[in-house]
Amino acid sequence: MRALALAWLTRPPFPERVSAHVGQVGPQSTRWASELGLVGSPAAARRLDRANAAELAGRTCPDARPEQLRLLADLFSWLFTFDDRCDDDGLGDDPARLAPVVGQLLDVLDLRGGPAPPGSTAVAGPTAAGLHDLCRRVRAHGPPRLLLRFAAQMRDYLLALLWEAANRERDRVPAVAEYLQMRRHTGAVRPSFTLTDLAYGGLAEAICRADLEASHLDDLAADLVCWCNDVFSYGKERRQGRDGHNLIVVLAREAGREERAGLLDAAHRFNAGLRAYLRLESALLAGGDPDTLRFVTARRAWIRGSYDWSLGAGRYH
Repeated sequence: MRALALAWLTRPPFPERVSAHVGQVGPQSTRWASELGLVGSPAAARRLDRANAAELAGRTCPDARPEQLRLLADLFSWLFTFDDRCDDDGLGDDPARLAPVVGQLLDVLDLRGGPAPPGSTAVAGPTAAGLHDLCRRVRAHGPPRLLLRFAAQMRDYLLALLWEAANRERDRVPAVAEYLQMRRHTGAVRPSFTLTDLAYGGLAEAICRADLEASHLDDLAADLVCWCNDVFSYGKERRQGRDGHNLIVVLAREAGREERAGLLDAAHRFNAGLRAYLRLESALLAGGDPDTLRFVTARRAWIRGSYDWSLGAGRYH
């Protein structure tokens, strides 16, 4: 399946770039996850090491300073370990068990990076403590609007996990349109974009708020990252007997075709989305605005960087 994905996907036509700080940030992020208790076993530590969160951060945000790159890498480490936690003990298959966990994490987000009140248990446990630390650092290094944006997007991510769990409980494969909408949230790409924008001075937020086409470009970039992830992760998910939360599966199911045909359809959708992105990008850049160029450059790095990381990601083998 991986060979087919490589044959059918169009490589994003942007420069391959990697931050020079990956070697410095990688051990720091691993230590952060370990000291918090996010990795509770040698097997979990090996999984996180194979995921290589620092490389993903370095490819998708190559111009960040070390401290900002570390923040993004730590977010990825948190997301990877929480995803593994949901998989390992069936938490992500049971909305009744997942709901209290999500509720606690929503309480963490409501703190907005501030201290928990006396007697509060909001930040009890490694997962909650890790999320609180991320919010605290966003609060310390960025304007309040970016913290509020990050918290809102993480809230959407957590609530979307409940949608996934409810589908799994009922052995339900969502329709394509529903899946495409929810995938933007389950992939946690939007909060990842926000930390990228924090590293680059919060520029993208102002552009997207002022320009509908730029906002559309942002949506397309998020879609491309998520669809690429689905194509590369499908082989591993299929071997593990995972559920229908993958673009390949929902396309095949809705069309009444075999999943191999769904893989081709998913690749075609990615390629068509990339062409649409390039057309819209060209139109936006025609104005010659330097801020728009910086915004577009940041999203290009995400599209190409996530593709390149997926090629070698041990998480998908």
